[in-house]
Amino acid sequence: MASEGTRLLIVTGAAVAEVEELPPLVRSLIESASEIVVMSPVLPGRLQWLASDTDRARYEADERLRAVVDHVEELVPEAETTGTVGDETPLTAFEDAVRRFQPDHILLALRAADHSAWQERGLTDDVREGFHIPMTIFEIDRGGRVPEPGGAAT
Repeated sequence: MASEGTRLLIVTGAAVAEVEELPPLVRSLIESASEIVVMSPVLPGRLQWLASDTDRARYEADERLRAVVDHVEELVPEAETTGTVGDETPLTAFEDAVRRFQPDHILLALRAADHSAWQERGLTDDVREGFHIPMTIFEIDRGGRVPEPGGAAT
């Protein structure tokens, strides 16, 4: 059941294949929120970004967004859930989402090291230093699973 007034920003660089893949802490955060915004940044490769050829990356961001919104609506159908595709620069996407939504907590789903990209280097430190909002981070591998061991870190 959603608790009154909890605002959760989910920033997703990856999506789990099935909602059951979510670690218990992550599920709990989602289930306790009454308002949820899912933001999926466009994550082009370095050459795509330099050439302003981001159509494929934008399509992938839209697909991720749909998958995560579907998972959230499955877990918390009573929560007010919206989604948006974010900027091609993840930190700018964060700034935009935080400014508009003013979340109480940020849930960051990162691509695991086996498929992360240049945009993610140093991102968590930048977000922690820049926003001072409680944040939970977890990784998702190429197969849409949360790698062992661990799963989630705060």
